[in-house]
Amino acid sequence: MSIRRLIAVAHKEFRHIVRDARTFFLVTIAPAFLLVTLSYVFSFDVGRVDMAIRDMDGTPLSREFVASLTADGDFAVVAYVQGDAEIDRLFARDVADLVLVIPYGFADAVGAGTSAEVQCIVDGADAITASQAVGLLQGRVDAFGASLHARGTGGAARGFDVVSRAWYNETLESLVSMVPGMMAIILCMPALALALALTREKETGSFENLIVAPVRGTEYLVGKLLAYAISGTGSAILAWLVATLWFRVPFRGGFLAFLLLTADYLVASMGLSSVIANFVSNQQSAMFLILMVFFVPSFFISGLIIPVADEPIARAIACILPATHFITICRGVFLKGLGPVALWKSACILLCVGFAAQIISLGLFEKKLR
Repeated sequence: MSIRRLIAVAHKEFRHIVRDARTFFLVTIAPAFLLVTLSYVFSFDVGRVDMAIRDMDGTPLSREFVASLTADGDFAVVAYVQGDAEIDRLFARDVADLVLVIPYGFADAVGAGTSAEVQCIVDGADAITASQAVGLLQGRVDAFGASLHARGTGGAARGFDVVSRAWYNETLESLVSMVPGMMAIILCMPALALALALTREKETGSFENLIVAPVRGTEYLVGKLLAYAISGTGSAILAWLVATLWFRVPFRGGFLAFLLLTADYLVASMGLSSVIANFVSNQQSAMFLILMVFFVPSFFISGLIIPVADEPIARAIACILPATHFITICRGVFLKGLGPVALWKSACILLCVGFAAQIISLGLFEKKLR
């Protein structure tokens, strides 16, 4: 074995890795990216629960009760409400995960030695988070009762009863919340198809015919996006039929509003896929990158299974992903009956991502062979 030849081969391959962006990404960046993404597959714990309080008792004991629930930071009070209308607005805007209602006579019941009852109202649009939130709350309520008993305070020995109630998904069926959320994942397929179409012409050589054709780059890209966006809207209608007829998921919003917001999502996801397609020249690389950029992160860290993590890196990735915002849109339209006005924030983010990605894609596109 010649050490000189061995080093020459290693040097040549190292230069290839550094110069080829796809190989460099696969060898150096992809493992760390997958570690960040896939680690959340095995972490289904809710990190923080945003809680609104409706304190109808207004006593020192009720305030002490709330303080004990939020002492460790896992529960955070985001609002105080007075009626059901305010609760509905909080859930519609995804401000709170649950609302704790402390009824009149709470302190008197504790002092009299009878069972003190509190109500927990959860946002059932995300059934997994809601179930975990109820369980976490029950544990803290039991701990507060035990602390009162240890201090010899009134009726702590009888304990506390937590009466849970779920809005939008009364039985907390995971399928009811998962099916609308899965819309964001399955509708990544039109974006993948667009990227494959753009790279297929480079790979098969038909792109050379385009170079001599009297078609501008803008017309070429926008025409392709329009065709795939219309086809994607058709696939969204089929997915809507499956969700409502096969899975019996309630649809409380407007159908036209759903189609409009879906088109917004398709423009954003296809814009990003067009940008990616500018950097690759074959369908295999395009498929790999689309799956890495869209499918894997969208499935695990966009809020489909568990809420978006509080870690800065995970939250930044989730905010960039169109699926994060479309999951909020689909659950809002299907289960909460919301429209574009109520979902304006998510819709505007998708629109901005779509336009920005299209501008970048048009800027990168060149009608010539590289």
